[in-house]
Amino acid sequence: MSATTQSSARVTTESTGPLERPASAAASRFRDTRRRTLELSAPLSPEDMMVQSCAEASPAKWHLAHTTWFVESFILREFLPGYRVFNEDFTWLFNSYYQSFSAIPEKRLRASFSRPGVDEVLRYREHVDHAIELMLERNPPPEAVQRIELGANHEEQHQELLLTDILHAFFSNPLRPAYCSDASWVYPAASAGGKKIEWLSFPGGLSEFGHTGDGFCFDNELERHRVWLEPFKLASRLTTCGEFAEFIEDGGYERSELWLSAGWDAVKANGWRAPLYWTRIDEGWSLFTLRGEYPLDAIKDSPVSQVSYFEADAYARWAGMRLPTEFEWEGAAAGYAPKTGSSVEGNLLDSGNLLPVASCEPPSLFGDCWQWTASAYLAYPGFKSLEGALGEYNGKFMSGQMVLRGGSCVTPAAHIRATYRNFFSPETRWQFSGIRLAQ
Repeated sequence: MSATTQSSARVTTESTGPLERPASAAASRFRDTRRRTLELSAPLSPEDMMVQSCAEASPAKWHLAHTTWFVESFILREFLPGYRVFNEDFTWLFNSYYQSFSAIPEKRLRASFSRPGVDEVLRYREHVDHAIELMLERNPPPEAVQRIELGANHEEQHQELLLTDILHAFFSNPLRPAYCSDASWVYPAASAGGKKIEWLSFPGGLSEFGHTGDGFCFDNELERHRVWLEPFKLASRLTTCGEFAEFIEDGGYERSELWLSAGWDAVKANGWRAPLYWTRIDEGWSLFTLRGEYPLDAIKDSPVSQVSYFEADAYARWAGMRLPTEFEWEGAAAGYAPKTGSSVEGNLLDSGNLLPVASCEPPSLFGDCWQWTASAYLAYPGFKSLEGALGEYNGKFMSGQMVLRGGSCVTPAAHIRATYRNFFSPETRWQFSGIRLAQ
C-alpha cells in the first residue's frame, strides 16, 4: 500500500532494508500475495475494474497490471537471463512514477485504458508468475530474493489501495453497490460498544526509533536513531463515529478557530460538512462501507474513518486534546507488537471485516484506521535513497505530507509493524484514516 498511487496519494516506500530470510519463505509470501490479489478482485466485474472515480484512485485492472509490471521490471528483467517481456508496450503503460525507467502515461487517464482487457492482464500475471517460478528453480542470488520480498510487500500495498479505490468507486455510483454482501457476516459492535476512552501513560525519555533487526522494511523506516520524548498519554481506542458526530453537531465544520489555516481553506473550497462517505438523511447520517450502507446509529461506536489530517487536527482541538507525534505512537506501539516479522493484532484485512469495528479488548494500536500523527513526513537522520529507478520511490515525496501509523481494516496483517510509516497530503480523505487522541 504505499501501494503506489502517486505524489499526494501514496502509501509507503518500495525500498528494502537488510533481509536474511531464506528464498523459500520469500517465495511462499510472494505466491500467497499474488493469490490474494486475485481473490480480492473476484467480486468485481470487468466494468467495475475500469472505474477511476477520483484523482487519488486507480482502476482495479491497473492495480492488477502495475503490480505485475513491478515484478517484471525490477526482478525478472534484471535477474532471469533470457527473460522476454510479455508486451513491450506494458513497459511504459503500467509505469506509475519511475521517471528514470520509462515514459509514464498521465495518471488521470488510467480509466481510459480499455485495452488491454482484463483477460490479457490476467495472462500477463500468469506469464510473470511462471517466470518467477523458473527463476526460483535456479537458486537466485540474495539480491533477487530481496526483490521478491519487495515485490510481495509492494503488492500488499496495492491490495489495500484496490479496496480503498473500489470503495470510492462504488460510493460514486448512484446505485451504491456493496463490494461484499455476505449475509452471514454480523457487525461485531457488541464487544465493546460505548466503552469510554482510557488513557495509556508513557514515561517518555530518550529512546531509539526506526526499524531494527533482519526482517523486511522500507527505506523510510531507516536509519534507527534517538529521539527525546516528554511523558505523554495516548487514548486506548480510536475516536468513534458517534463522537465525531458530536463535533459536527457542535458546528465543528463552521468554526474557523478550530482549524489550521490551510484546513479552513480546504473546508470552504471542498464544502466539507462531514467525513467522506457520510450522507445526511433527514435528521441523521448514513455511512457507506465496503459492505454497503449503514445508519450512523448502527455503527456509532466504530472508529470514524475517511477523515483528513485537517479534520483530525480540528477534532482534537475541539476535544481539548492533540494528535500524537509519530515517535510517541511508535514508542507506544512497540510494546503492543510482537517481534519484527510476525503479525500484529488488530482489525486488519485478515479479520475479514473490511470496515472499522467497535474496539475490542485488550486495546490494540493496530488496525481499523490509519492514524494521523502530528509529524511531517521527513527523512530520518542517515536516510539514503537506493540507486537507480527504485531510489525514486520514496525520498522525492518527503515534502508537504503527514505521517500515519498503525494500518487499517484493509491492511494485510503480515504487512504492518510498529515502525511502518504511511504518508499522505493533509487534505487526503479517501484512505481509511482515523483519529487517536493524545495528551
